[in-house]
Amino acid sequence: MSVTVNGIDELKKLAGSDLGTSEWIEVTQERINTFADATGDHQWIHVDPERAAEGPFGAPIAHGYLTLSLFIPLFTELLDVQGVTTKVNYGLNKVRFPSPVKVGSRIRLVGKLAEVEEVPGGVQITVDGTIEIEGGTKPAAVLQSLSRFYA
Repeated sequence: MSVTVNGIDELKKLAGSDLGTSEWIEVTQERINTFADATGDHQWIHVDPERAAEGPFGAPIAHGYLTLSLFIPLFTELLDVQGVTTKVNYGLNKVRFPSPVKVGSRIRLVGKLAEVEEVPGGVQITVDGTIEIEGGTKPAAVLQSLSRFYA
């Protein structure tokens, strides 16, 4: 369920708020292969199902950076900022990948709007995010993302 705000002033009022949980999305072998093609990272642990079945995880796993890249579509389910002219991904403070995402797994994002601070022309938000694996005991990723919104 998405939280919708209209403008920077409403966004500031959300500082410290839990943003909720996204829907689950499946990480398919096709998605992993497409990411491998886009990045040139064709390591067997990701793209060779037969060899990966004999590897340390018993199945192919998603690239950590594929999991990280899914933060954006998952995050857009949590927060919709309207009434701004520009939305920019500003970077990350930290990222960890505690558990691999096996092909066929479903993941979702749990987010918290940790901070909203003013920058010239707008605000920068810090989001604490946890990408969970359905049925998993450890998250796929724990991260702190920075985005900027300009008036």
